[in-house]
Amino acid sequence: MPRERQGIISTYFIGIDAGSSLCKAAIFDLSGRQFAEATRRTPISRPKPGWCELDPEMCWTAVVDVIRDALRSSGLEPQQIGGIGISAAMVGAWLVDSAGQAVRPGINWEDSRSQEIIDRLTAADPDVGSRIFQSSGSVLQQGCTLPVLAWLVENEPQTIAQTAYVLSYKDFIRMRLTGFAATDRSEASVIPGSARERQRSEAMIALFGLEEHSHLLPPVFDSETVQSFLSSEAAALTGLPQGLPVGIGAGDVAATVIGAGGLDANGATAVLGTTCMVGVCHEKPVFTPPDVGLLFSLPGDVWYRSMVNVAGTLNLDWAIGALAPDLASNPDRYQLLTAMVEDVPIGARELTYLPYLSESGIIAPVVSLDARAQFAGLTSRHGRPELFRAVFEGVALAMRDLLDMLNFAGSEVVLTGGGSQSPFWSQMIADILQRDVVVPHGTQFGARGAALLVATALGHFPDIRTASRAVAGNAKRYRSNPAMRSEYESALQRYRGHRDRLLSKN
Repeated sequence: MPRERQGIISTYFIGIDAGSSLCKAAIFDLSGRQFAEATRRTPISRPKPGWCELDPEMCWTAVVDVIRDALRSSGLEPQQIGGIGISAAMVGAWLVDSAGQAVRPGINWEDSRSQEIIDRLTAADPDVGSRIFQSSGSVLQQGCTLPVLAWLVENEPQTIAQTAYVLSYKDFIRMRLTGFAATDRSEASVIPGSARERQRSEAMIALFGLEEHSHLLPPVFDSETVQSFLSSEAAALTGLPQGLPVGIGAGDVAATVIGAGGLDANGATAVLGTTCMVGVCHEKPVFTPPDVGLLFSLPGDVWYRSMVNVAGTLNLDWAIGALAPDLASNPDRYQLLTAMVEDVPIGARELTYLPYLSESGIIAPVVSLDARAQFAGLTSRHGRPELFRAVFEGVALAMRDLLDMLNFAGSEVVLTGGGSQSPFWSQMIADILQRDVVVPHGTQFGARGAALLVATALGHFPDIRTASRAVAGNAKRYRSNPAMRSEYESALQRYRGHRDRLLSKN
């Protein structure tokens, strides 16, 4: 039943979405309408090559600050808040003692220190990557929890000796809010675990030699449940009532699909944020094509089969800093860029950009740790407008690559992430994908998905699929223009030719 306190039916919910470099909180009602939001930067530290870490105390302070700021700007009373939902960047490793205090910096999903562990496993069994994929449905990334934990056991035994739990980012946040250690099925199945069982896998734990340390992994619960409540200490810091329900929550991918209204099976949802991801929801786990992409076990018995280009809007942000530093601090920089490139013809005058900007390479359309971004076909006749047009197109053409791998037969794709806020880019993506692009109203979809999960747990919706459908309306639709098809197909073929030449070298 909906929670009632002091005669008030609490139908507003706070959603927290903690990304790799930005912590966000927003407040929603049951229709998904957003009343307030707040953000804080959480700078990433890279103390050694391949390491990617976050300061746990800085992250916790950011969580407290965004909750307080969102509540203050909403104009709501603390007693009107019905619960807190949590989402955050997935996998990695946040090690805490029994009191929930971090014993070392949090390790982010981008971290690659475990590659030496993976190399040894592969040398002993060249098929180990396929074995892992057949369990989790995902290509193993260096920042997944089990290989990271294996590296810590081997290299930081003194840290492990102090550790009571190895958590993901969102689970660290919940423990600091409530004192309760737990995780959800979306995390447990991808660490790597078992996508079929929506659970951790004893076989995968044994594969990484972690049987003696499996007790460090917390119990697993359904995302749309409440197992703990806001502590007195956290209540004093946030200004919220002690005993407020705090949901188990889900990883950022799952929460974003839910918050965007995309949870129904056979629907496609793309995320054009720092990372670029395109995926399709299914009623059962899908393991094809094999040994490529990721499979997420979403709440509501849905599986999200996705392909990832790793770098999305990161490409545009890099290009602004490198090619247009005069615009970098201008609050209207994105509008100025759009005006700069609008008159450049499709194909950027035969200039192609491959958007493989991540230091960890790519995991679709093939797995290549060495794939790197590049301009191809660059000549003296190309200036800043063509360079930027090529970057916009390169990311959109990469999304076409990803969607084609999924054998998606639908007529529309839901688009979220910061890139979806650009009408120019959204229309380009619709024309390149040859499908309508639907951009849901709002911006904080991960936070909204987290809020819907706790609202469902408290009985406001019969199930999470119903909750996701309830917020799916009021979207902006970009219709694919058939007149653009021929020119973009030429650009696509040129892009794929350069892509194949690059990847064949790697």
